[in-house]
Amino acid sequence: MSTTEGLSYNWQIPNDSWQMIMNNSDLAQILIRAVKEADSSDRLLDAVQELAAAGIEESVPTLIAALGYNNPGAAVAAVDGLIAIGEAAVPSLLELIDDYNYSARAWAIRALAGIGDVRALDTLLEAAKNDFSLSVRRAASRGLGTLHWQQLPAEKVESVQTQVLEALLVISQDPEWIVRYAAVTSLETLAIAIAVTLPEQASRITNQLQQILDTDADVGVRTRVKFAQQKIQQQQHQEMFAPKRKLENTEVPEIPHRGGGRR
Repeated sequence: MSTTEGLSYNWQIPNDSWQMIMNNSDLAQILIRAVKEADSSDRLLDAVQELAAAGIEESVPTLIAALGYNNPGAAVAAVDGLIAIGEAAVPSLLELIDDYNYSARAWAIRALAGIGDVRALDTLLEAAKNDFSLSVRRAASRGLGTLHWQQLPAEKVESVQTQVLEALLVISQDPEWIVRYAAVTSLETLAIAIAVTLPEQASRITNQLQQILDTDADVGVRTRVKFAQQKIQQQQHQEMFAPKRKLENTEVPEIPHRGGGRR
């Protein structure tokens, strides 16, 4: 039974009508209370899932608190909810991340990686390079490839992209294959992002990918490299022929015959 169904038994109101009846703040308080009052693992999971699905900014502190519960299902739901809320969740995640136990910190890094906000850059870099947990390094490495570059001032974009590139070149040599796999994924997206603005750095990525393909012992990583190379080549092909297509699609005004405007 869902939280709102349990609360609506006297009202005879369809469960899917609740958000139409009450404002977000009222709904958030009901769902937050359900999380706090959950008296079993299953009820906690259900309550966090409903709170996460509501996508209300006011729920961010409670979702972050759920990252520290000894309930992996609830933590996954909370991460999904924080990612859905997006940028509004980032300040609280960054503020509280160091005060939590390691497990909660790992989940918080997953949430930051999924959101892709550039304010989490330093946290993601540190986690991707130095965290002892391979799953955290993997999540952070993947997050470095999904950063929203448009959030940066124009004059800082290239320097930050170069910083991320340098980190990914190191991370792509991580002892754990799953981290190298994530680094390859991020190198692909970064190569596409900087192909025009930083062609020399993009070439470094293609060279690194080829080196990984030639030397990496894991077939999964090598297969992912081949896919990345194909995507990068497709993007390069599109950019090469884009000016030509644009010219071909440009309408050329008809030139009247001499005297065509005379009667």
